[in-house]
Amino acid sequence: MRPSQNPEDMNKLNMFYNQPGEDQESFSLPSINNPNNSQSFYADLGQRTQFSALKPDQICYVDSSTGNSSEFVSDICPSEMHHSPDDTYHSSGNSSCFTSDVTDLKHKLRELENAMLGPDLESLESYNTTPLAAANQISSESDKLVEMLIACAKAIEENNLITAEWLMSELRLVVSVCGSPIQRLGAYMLEGLVARLASSGSSIYKALRCKEPTSVELFSYMHFLYEICPYFKFGYLSANGAIVDAMKDENSIHIIDFQIAQGSQWITLIHALAARPGGPPRICITGIDDSTSAYARGGGIEIVGQRLSSVAASCNVPFEFHPVAASCSDVEIEHLKVRRGEPLAVNFALVLHHMPDESVGTQNHRDRLLRMVKSLSPKIVTLVEQESNTNTAQFFPRFLETLNYYLSVFESIDVALPRDHKQRINVEQHCLAREIVNILACEGAERVERHELLERWRSRFFMAGFKPYPLSSSVNATIKTLLDNYDKSYTLDERNGALYLGWMTRDLVASCAWK
Repeated sequence: MRPSQNPEDMNKLNMFYNQPGEDQESFSLPSINNPNNSQSFYADLGQRTQFSALKPDQICYVDSSTGNSSEFVSDICPSEMHHSPDDTYHSSGNSSCFTSDVTDLKHKLRELENAMLGPDLESLESYNTTPLAAANQISSESDKLVEMLIACAKAIEENNLITAEWLMSELRLVVSVCGSPIQRLGAYMLEGLVARLASSGSSIYKALRCKEPTSVELFSYMHFLYEICPYFKFGYLSANGAIVDAMKDENSIHIIDFQIAQGSQWITLIHALAARPGGPPRICITGIDDSTSAYARGGGIEIVGQRLSSVAASCNVPFEFHPVAASCSDVEIEHLKVRRGEPLAVNFALVLHHMPDESVGTQNHRDRLLRMVKSLSPKIVTLVEQESNTNTAQFFPRFLETLNYYLSVFESIDVALPRDHKQRINVEQHCLAREIVNILACEGAERVERHELLERWRSRFFMAGFKPYPLSSSVNATIKTLLDNYDKSYTLDERNGALYLGWMTRDLVASCAWK
């Protein structure tokens, strides 16, 4: 079912959102009928784009009155908007924050609600029977849910705890993990607000780390997300295409991947280079890994090396693999084993936003890594990042940005899967929810989801001494072909030498290359 995205709905959200700026593998060799046809070559590369792991986690519910946490139960889908009293998601603990004059206080809060949302909140409990009236009712309820979320975040920012607690109790009645996109997003944003109100710093992050799914389950969820949405295929395809273009005349290639994950991005590249006219180059990959990737993989980085070596051998491609088992923040130049004069490609795919910068502490790892990479004189550096601004923004504008960004993501998932689809619930819970909660609930070093807009990344690259590397028009055409397999609401835009993939009017992922 396609979501109803009324322009007026987004205008209402954008009225608040006005703070810009800073602050399975089964493979066969590619078939290229005409070796001189670069379009065919890139198209084949696009068709063979495979899954590469993300780094999601599970979230849990934190009771703001006790600070206790419990695992979020995602496979209970109420048939109506309201949760039953015994639903795990509906906590009765938070509704007991009022004193003996509770009746008077609730009356005053209801007046506040009427002033903010209108006197007909009760209409949330039932729909009119005519189709047009029902559609208008749904739109109105979406508006009210957005306004309630924003009001709750504002109350937390202003330390108005009574209002925040009351709004949370009201929000629990209208959010749902199997409802509309805003209801589902609202459920996880509410968890972030509850967690923020309950505590701060490392205690929040530890409370949110509930029992994780097994590595096999987590891999399944990530693969499912990869298949139903083009965001990651777009990023990996554009990066691979830029590397192929930059290395087209080289007999050897050294690729440094700052987040190797499953390594599947490079399986695609190995197959493409194996079919290169004139024969494949010698390929060396240095894969940087951390414990989160190891968990999702179900083992250490040696698994990636074995997989890539096996694929390269099957394609008769000379290959070697260098593992670096370390967080990107800890990587030093000696870990990379770069040989003087070798053609070097560096891949930053959805990883730099996890690096702390000057706003977090005295060590600015984002700029340090870029300067270190520049000192290696790479032929090409690829960057793929989410187009969002949550790094240095204060809590309330960061909340608005998160609401705006992830609403588009949830809407794009909504067109791909039924709302009661259990895999969709698992994908959103394990691949998206913890990101949202981390952005809203954590501060300082504990907040690891710190996105920046491409213009800010561009400034960092320029300061490190890089120059833009224009993406090939063949790669752009291949990505357009890729999007033909998805909903028409996905957009592709080329601006200032970069590609932006979006949903309707919102850019979500940006890709560019540097030298």
